Amino acid sequence: MNSTATAGMDKTDSQSARTGETLVEITDVSKTYDGETLVIEGLNLDVQRGEFLTLLGPSGSGKTTVLMMLAGFETPTGGTIRIGGQEITRVPPYKRDIGVVFQNYALFPHMTVAENLRFPLDVRGISRKDAQQSVERALEIVRLQDFGNRKPNQLSGGQQQRVAVARALVFEPKLVLLDEPLGALDKNLREEMQIELKHIHQQLGVTMVYVTHDQGEALTMSDRVAVFDAGEIQQLAEPDTLYDAPGNAFVAGFIGKNNRLNGKVESSEGDHCLVQLDDGRNQVKALDIKTGGPGSRTSLSVRPERIRIGEGAKGCDNAFEARILETIFMGDHIRVGVDFGGEEEFIIQVPNTENRGGLQVGNNLHIGWQADDCRALDPA
Repeated sequence: MNSTATAGMDKTDSQSARTGETLVEITDVSKTYDGETLVIEGLNLDVQRGEFLTLLGPSGSGKTTVLMMLAGFETPTGGTIRIGGQEITRVPPYKRDIGVVFQNYALFPHMTVAENLRFPLDVRGISRKDAQQSVERALEIVRLQDFGNRKPNQLSGGQQQRVAVARALVFEPKLVLLDEPLGALDKNLREEMQIELKHIHQQLGVTMVYVTHDQGEALTMSDRVAVFDAGEIQQLAEPDTLYDAPGNAFVAGFIGKNNRLNGKVESSEGDHCLVQLDDGRNQVKALDIKTGGPGSRTSLSVRPERIRIGEGAKGCDNAFEARILETIFMGDHIRVGVDFGGEEEFIIQVPNTENRGGLQVGNNLHIGWQADDCRALDPA
């Protein structure tokens, strides 16, 4: 490995490596496959150098199409893509200096681990000596130093995934793209690999764009998350902002657990509004984030863990009585479903340290939450 590459591989940073400098610029990009329906329309997105950006959304939302256009496997119908200031919209994949990690690993079964890692270096004309140093360093990063002579079928799923990551990193790309790379792993291994990838990113400071439909994965790993739906970014923000301050009803429902209450804005005052719920019985005070003012329909969002019960509920801005429909023990908390607001399901997350004596199906329960923990959004 040459000295420049070595310096890049040895980069360490306990936090984000974001520099504030733009590496990737996607400008007014659209994509259609049939010439009629746009799966991506007028997309504008910048990725900072050293950032871990996740494209998150349900199946068919457009996130994978964006990744494939970045990789060069799909060509935009319109717009431009730049990396490091250079337009690469129609540059072939092998000339883009991008590493790609796929869900199915895409390892060559007839090659050893070391040979799989050496392949992209051979294609780029790297000398045998430098290639060997790069392979050894890449295997060290993914903690597979002793596995270089094994074939992929001699490795576990998690080990194969590490090899795929190492192969994407070994030639020091400007950008690494990861397309649902943990989808084939079981839950425990998936969670281990989330932390592993996060640590690799922090260690190297390489720019990563990651695609997933798993919101927990996105919140765990990312510097920022772009939430996609219907080919558009619904919100682009840091994970805690997405969770605590969703910008619309789709994001509120897609990120984390969420209770939604529907109703009509009765009045507005400052940053807050009063909403008459569709059940016709209850009014809720909420932060007015995105409503049309008095008389407009709105969707309220309140997280299950923000709801207080018993005596703690009585001093809240919003305090009600509800009937318990079910309780489910979840280990670190109890999931309590109650009949409230005319909705099919209203969930409260109660710490398992809470006195559970009154949490019996059929009992009435005092529930409450503060106005600032409830967001009035556009109707879903």
